Amino acid sequence: MILTKLLSDTRRSAILIGLCFAVLLILPWLHLMPETSPFHLSAYWITLIGKIMALAMVALALDLVWGYAGILSLGHGLYFALGGYAFGMYLTRETAGDGLPDFMRFLSWTEMPWYWAGTQHFWWAMALVVLVPGVIAFIFGFFAFRSKIKGVYFSIITQAMVYAAALLFFRNETGFGGNNGFTGFTTLLGYDITAASTRSMLCFVTALALLLSYIGLRYLMNQPYGRVLGAIRDSENRLQYLGYRTLWYKLSAWVLSAVIAGIAGALYVPQVGIINPSEMNPVNSIEMAVWVATGGRGSLVGAILGTGVVNAVKTYFTVAYPEFWLLILGGLFVVVTLFLPNGIMGLFDRFKKEKQ
Repeated sequence: MILTKLLSDTRRSAILIGLCFAVLLILPWLHLMPETSPFHLSAYWITLIGKIMALAMVALALDLVWGYAGILSLGHGLYFALGGYAFGMYLTRETAGDGLPDFMRFLSWTEMPWYWAGTQHFWWAMALVVLVPGVIAFIFGFFAFRSKIKGVYFSIITQAMVYAAALLFFRNETGFGGNNGFTGFTTLLGYDITAASTRSMLCFVTALALLLSYIGLRYLMNQPYGRVLGAIRDSENRLQYLGYRTLWYKLSAWVLSAVIAGIAGALYVPQVGIINPSEMNPVNSIEMAVWVATGGRGSLVGAILGTGVVNAVKTYFTVAYPEFWLLILGGLFVVVTLFLPNGIMGLFDRFKKEKQ
C-alpha cells in the first residue's frame, strides 16, 4: 500500500505506472540477448532509451520548480551540463591515464588546472556532480529570490546565465575542451564503455535513478513542504502574510532541482559519449520547458510522458526533416499553450470526467 501511494493517488494508476517503470528496468537487459533473438535491442535503441530517461529526470527537476512552485526556469540546461562536465572530467581522466587529456596536449598545456584535482577518482567526480550544480544554484537562487525577482524577469535572467556559461565554456583557456568539449571516452570504472554489459548497466542505472527521483519527489510533494510550494505558486504574498519565510522554501526546491538535473547530466554523458557547450544552448533549456508543458506541469508523470513524446517526435523529424524541427517544436508549444494548458495529463483528466 505504501508503494502504491508513492506511485499514484489511485490504485489503478499506481499499477499502470509501476508496470511502466518495471518495463524500463527490464528493457536494458534485452540488449544482452543474442542478436538473433526477436527480443534483442540494438545499441542504438538502448542508447536512445537511456538518453530519454536521463532527459526525463531533467523534466522532473524543472517540474518541481515550475509546476509546483511556479518558478519558470529557462536555464536548467546549465545544471544539466555542469553535472555532465563533472562526470566527463572523470571519464576523460580515465581515458588519458596518467597523462594529460588530448585537448590539453593539443593546446600545449604542461600541467592540469587546479580544479581538475581529484577528478580521476570516481567518488570525487560524483560528489562534484552534486556539489557544483547545487552550490551554483544556491548562490544564484539566494540572491535572485532575496531580491524578489519573479515571473518573466526571473526566466530571462536564468536564460542569460546559461548563455553566459556557454560562452565561457566555449573558450579553450577555461580548461573544458572548448568547442569540442569532452569525447572519446573508452572506459568507465575500468570497463569498456562500449561493451554491451556496460551499456545495459548504464541504461538500467538511469531507469533506477528516474524511478527514485519520481518516488522521492512525489513523496515530498505529498508532504506539507509540497503544499507550501503550491501555495507559493498560487499566492506567495498571502503565504508571507501568514508568517512563512518563502525564500527558503523556494531556494531549497531550486537547489534540489539543480542537483537532480546535474545527476541526469552525469548519466547522460557516458551513454551519448560526448559533452560540450552546445548542451548549454538556451534553446535546449526552452525545449525542457516544452517537455513539461506538453506532459502537464504540476504532474510528475506528465513531465516524464512529455519528455518521451517530444523526444520521440524529435528523433524522427531531426532525421527525416531536420530543417523543420525547430518550427515543429515552436508549433507544438503554441498548440499546447492554446488548446492543452494542462498538457497531456489534463487531456486524460478531461476524458475521465466525461466518462463520469
